[in-house]
Amino acid sequence: MTLDDALLRLVHRRHSSRVPFDPGRPVSALALGQILEAARWAPTAHNMQNFEIVVVDDRALLQKLAAIPNEVTQAFVDENYALLSFSEQELETKKVGLLGTAFPPSWRDPKAKPVLDEEHAHSVLGAPISNCGTLLVVARDASKRAPASEGDLLGTMSLGCVMQSMWLMAEALGIGFQVQSTFGAPRVDAAVRELLAIPDPLRIAFAVRLGYPIGGDAHPRVRRDVVQLAHRNKFGVHR
Repeated sequence: MTLDDALLRLVHRRHSSRVPFDPGRPVSALALGQILEAARWAPTAHNMQNFEIVVVDDRALLQKLAAIPNEVTQAFVDENYALLSFSEQELETKKVGLLGTAFPPSWRDPKAKPVLDEEHAHSVLGAPISNCGTLLVVARDASKRAPASEGDLLGTMSLGCVMQSMWLMAEALGIGFQVQSTFGAPRVDAAVRELLAIPDPLRIAFAVRLGYPIGGDAHPRVRRDVVQLAHRNKFGVHR
């Protein structure tokens, strides 16, 4: 297998680990260093390196972060519903979105009031945070933006590059990786910044659970075919 093949296989394997992690198996200093090195060399607009990373592996501190109140908005539930499939066959046909059973029951019905559910790792901070091996909290400098970037789109893209670089390195090391976008919610952001002494004008972009999954970590994953998403010379021409 060539290096190109190995890289593509790694890209194919990359996935969200939405399962509990083994709290008794920490992420080694060597592995953590490699993940942070991948972040360090991620491309950012104008090389502005618009991020800081707080590594949290103190168990008492993780417990405090886990206890921060979280919430889910009705807007999220409504927009999430549009991307759900309710059978693997439906998901395979659509080739986009997620399987509805991965979410709490109240998130699968736009008419229901959303309720946080401890059993779903992406719905609450709670046990998924307190039991992870290491938590990476990625903050952005809200006072900076890429030149002439309306809405700082390029700065946001840069943070995505940082995320992807860390994710691929973690996958290569066999370490579970789950992005926690809820850390960027206003109430959570404020509480996390106070707890971790993160100064203004930094704001939380996202956090990442790192660790070694307990039990099965597989779930259905779909993608559109290349012929569906790539256009040649003119939009709508696929060949």
